[in-house]
Amino acid sequence: MDSDCERILITEEQIRSRVKEIAEAINRDYQGKNPLVVGILKGAILFFSDIIRHLSMPIDLDFMVVSSYGSGTVSSGKLKIKKDLDNDVKGRDVLIVEDIIDSGFTLSNLKALLVERGAASIKIATLLNKSSRRVYDIAPDYNCFYIENEFVVGYGLDYREYYRNLPYIGILKASVYEGDEE
Repeated sequence: MDSDCERILITEEQIRSRVKEIAEAINRDYQGKNPLVVGILKGAILFFSDIIRHLSMPIDLDFMVVSSYGSGTVSSGKLKIKKDLDNDVKGRDVLIVEDIIDSGFTLSNLKALLVERGAASIKIATLLNKSSRRVYDIAPDYNCFYIENEFVVGYGLDYREYYRNLPYIGILKASVYEGDEE
């Protein structure tokens, strides 16, 4: 799998250090609260796990499987909820933990849905922010890294379900996915 990466963009150590910094900011902001921390599966699983290990307040955990991508590299433009929350968000402070914000379609629609369901507050923590591709007006409250418009894998991010277990963020060689932009 390493040989499919053009280069390492963000090392394992850089991720570990930045995740700890972001968790410290979350701890300050949620002091005295009991947020519902929502992991967006599957991509955010490693980031989610590492973030919650550093949180010092009582938290409730939940997960969603939400996507606007199929198996390709381009958003379908349709929000798909494959697994919804088990917990009611009404009156809750919600922290969404996501792997990457690209166009912003998924998170902007998800945030609107949680507002409609009565969440008291909604904040977003993201590992990667590809702001140059933003189409929807949404920004993370906590962001680990800004990246350019590269196709990245590792640390939970995948291409066709592969590469999630790489301990770093790497740029996938175009030859791996050429002809797959749908």
